[in-house]
Amino acid sequence: MSHVADLQKENDLLRKQLAAEKSVRVKHEAQIAALNEKIQLLLKQRFGTSSEKSSPDQLGLFNEAEDVLAEDVAEAEPEATPVKGHTRTRKPRVSIPDHFPREEIIHDIPESEKVCPHDGSTLKNIGSDDHEQLDIVPATINVIRHKRLKYACPCCEGHIVTAAKPKQPIEKSIASPGLLAFIAVQKYGDALPLYRQSEMFKRIGIELDRTNMANWMVTCGELVQPLINLLIEHLHKQTYLHLDETPLQVLDEPGKAAQSKSYMWVMAHDGEQPACIFYYADSRGQQIPLNLLGAENTAIMVDGYEGYQKACDDYGITRLGCWAHARRKFKEAQDLQKKGKTGKADQALAFIRRLYAIEKRIKDEPPDKRFAIRHQEAAPVLKKLKDWMEKSLNTVPPKTAVGKALVYLNNQWGRLVTYLEDGRYPMDNNAAERAIRPFTIGRKNWLFSKSQAGAKASANLYSLIETARANKLNIYNYLTHVFKELPNAHSIEDIEALLPWNANLV
Repeated sequence: MSHVADLQKENDLLRKQLAAEKSVRVKHEAQIAALNEKIQLLLKQRFGTSSEKSSPDQLGLFNEAEDVLAEDVAEAEPEATPVKGHTRTRKPRVSIPDHFPREEIIHDIPESEKVCPHDGSTLKNIGSDDHEQLDIVPATINVIRHKRLKYACPCCEGHIVTAAKPKQPIEKSIASPGLLAFIAVQKYGDALPLYRQSEMFKRIGIELDRTNMANWMVTCGELVQPLINLLIEHLHKQTYLHLDETPLQVLDEPGKAAQSKSYMWVMAHDGEQPACIFYYADSRGQQIPLNLLGAENTAIMVDGYEGYQKACDDYGITRLGCWAHARRKFKEAQDLQKKGKTGKADQALAFIRRLYAIEKRIKDEPPDKRFAIRHQEAAPVLKKLKDWMEKSLNTVPPKTAVGKALVYLNNQWGRLVTYLEDGRYPMDNNAAERAIRPFTIGRKNWLFSKSQAGAKASANLYSLIETARANKLNIYNYLTHVFKELPNAHSIEDIEALLPWNANLV
C-alpha cells in the first residue's frame, strides 16, 4: 500500500509540475503574441497608411504630384470614362473666381488676313475664343512712410506742433501690422519655420534676420494677451469644453534639462462662436487642469488621461469619455488581424459605427431632440455593446491588442456613456484634436521653442489663428486687423470688437 501511495504522490507531483510548466508556457506564448502585435503595430505606424482618415491640410505629402499623375486626372469637364471593372469620373476643371482682377492679352490676326478670299470684303469681328489662366505675382515689398507734419508759429517760432500717428504694434520697428501678420500666419498657420521664411525674404530682396522675427513674434504674443483673456472668459461660459495636450520641448526652462518634456494644452469649444485656447505649461500634472478650469465649468470632453480627474472632482465637473479613442484602439487591433479574417475588433467597430451613424443623422437637430433620439436608439446599442464587452473580457488575454482595447473600453465605460445625459454633449474629442493638429504639424518643422516667453507667445498666436480659422475668417486679414487696432484700443469694448465674431473685416 505504501508503494502505491508513493506512486500516487509522484503522479500528483508530476501533474503539478506539468500544469506549472503549461501555465508558464501559456504565459510566455501570450507575451510573445503581445510583443509580435506590438512590433506589427509599430511597423504599420512607421511604414503603413494611417488607420484613420488623414486631414487634407496635413503636410509632408512629398509625392502629391506623382499621386495625382497616377490617378490619371485630366483637366476636363466631368465625364464618365469606362474602365474595366468600374466607371471613373474625371474631376472638373478648376474654376477661377470672378472677383480676381483680369488682365487681357488680345491675340489678333494680321491685317493681310482680314480680307475675305472669296469676294475681297473686309472681315468683321464677331467675338473671341477666350481662355483664362491663373497667374501669380511673387510677394512684393512696399515701404510705408509715416510722415508726421510739423507746424510752427511764423512770428514767435516758439510754438511747434507735430501731428500724431496711431500707435504701432511694435514702436520704432520696421515691421508693419501686415508684415507681422504675414510672418505669424506662415509660422503658426502654415508651419513654416522662421529660418525658412528668412530665406524666402532673401529671394524677394529683403534681409530679415530670424532672431528679429522671433523677437517680433514674442512681442505680438504679449500684445494680444487682452484678447486671449476674453477668449478664456468666453470658453468658461460654454456648456462643455474639449481639452487635450501634446508634448513640447522648450530649451531654456529653469531647473529642467533641455531634453525634458513640456506640454502645450488646448481648450476648445466647437459650438456657436467657436474658440480655441492654447496654454503652455512645463508639466502634464493634474495642477494644469486645475488652473485651466473652475467651478463655473459644467462638463469637459477628454481622453483617458487621469490628470483631468482631480479638477473634475474638486469642481464638480462632468467628465465625458471620447469614443474616437475607444474606436482607435479597436481599429489598431483590427489592422493586426490576418487579411480576410474577422474577429472581435470587427464586432466592436460595428457597434461603434452604429453609434456614430446615429450621431451623424441627428447632428443638426436641437439638443432636446438629440437627447430623445440618443435614449431611444443609441442606448439599446450601448446595452448590447456592454453585454458583449463583459463576455469578451473573460475570453481575451488582456495583453493582446484586442484585450487592451477591451480593457480601455471597460475602464472608460462610465465616461463614454455620459454623453447620453445632455443633447448638447459631444460624443468624442475630435474638436480638440483638430485644433491641436496645426501645432503638432508645425512642431515637426521647428522641433522646439527656445524660451518660455517664446512658448507662451506661440500659444497666444496659435489661439488667435485657430479661433479665427474656426470662425471661417481669412486669418491673415484678421491678424493684420488685430495688430493694427489693438495698440489703439482704450476700453474693454474696443477689445471685444476685435474678437473674431465681432471683427469688422473689410
